[in-house]
Amino acid sequence: MAVDVAAAERFVLANARLLERRRLAALVQGAPAAPVLDALRAYRNPDGGFGNALEPDVRAPDSEAAATLQALEVLAAAGALDDPMVAGAAAWIASIAGPDGGVPFLLPRAAAYPHAPWMVPSEGGSFLTFAIAGALWEAGSPEPWLARATDWCWARLADPGGLSAYGVKFALDFLDRVPEGARAEAAVEGLRPRLGPDGSIPVSGGTETERVRPLDLSERPDGRSRALFAPEQIAADLDRLEREQRDDGGWAFAWLAWSPGQSVEWRGIVTVRALATLAAHGRLPPAG
Repeated sequence: MAVDVAAAERFVLANARLLERRRLAALVQGAPAAPVLDALRAYRNPDGGFGNALEPDVRAPDSEAAATLQALEVLAAAGALDDPMVAGAAAWIASIAGPDGGVPFLLPRAAAYPHAPWMVPSEGGSFLTFAIAGALWEAGSPEPWLARATDWCWARLADPGGLSAYGVKFALDFLDRVPEGARAEAAVEGLRPRLGPDGSIPVSGGTETERVRPLDLSERPDGRSRALFAPEQIAADLDRLEREQRDDGGWAFAWLAWSPGQSVEWRGIVTVRALATLAAHGRLPPAG
């Protein structure tokens, strides 16, 4: 079934944050990236990190790793990984990382603010380290922390059986971007046993329908992670994504909805993500 892009635009204009409105304009109308970056700066803190509920499940104003990862994703989608915000984000991440390079899942001060029940401070590094390291490799970051973080990632990938579903997803984000091609391809193959017959992974402790699906695990058609999936699995997941557009024009998320603000903000984000994924796979008309 064809996606109703006009309905998706109406949904975003009616419900989403200014950031997602501007991201959608860049995606489907070919609007310039500068307004996206202007909106993103509102979430940036003086320390170089990002907070202020950029990641809707953490409502704290202070910088957090999850929000900073969201910022790096926005910058990558905008083609702006050369923006000075990247260097500031990298320096802030380095300042909170452990001696081994691992990045904590949540900082203790966030517990004083509204947050999702699964967003709890962690001891030691978390799977966010994978995705942030991958994003900074893609950006060509010179941040010295990146070498320690990369060692952390390779050490965890030596025994990937303990990775959660989202841990696998973020590990693949890292493996798609780290420069060590042959080593990364071998590590991608080592994650194959984690996949179900349809290429998805159920989320332990998540909602009944929550799964990390092929297009979550391998967002880009040319990524190394795409080797894990047969073309028919990707086609089936694209069909699913098209079918999941709701009558109001937007997409929904499968994880727990715990507050009205979180819910509406995530729906705007996942709607833009759905359209971006479909566009990357040739299922939307060109922008403009």
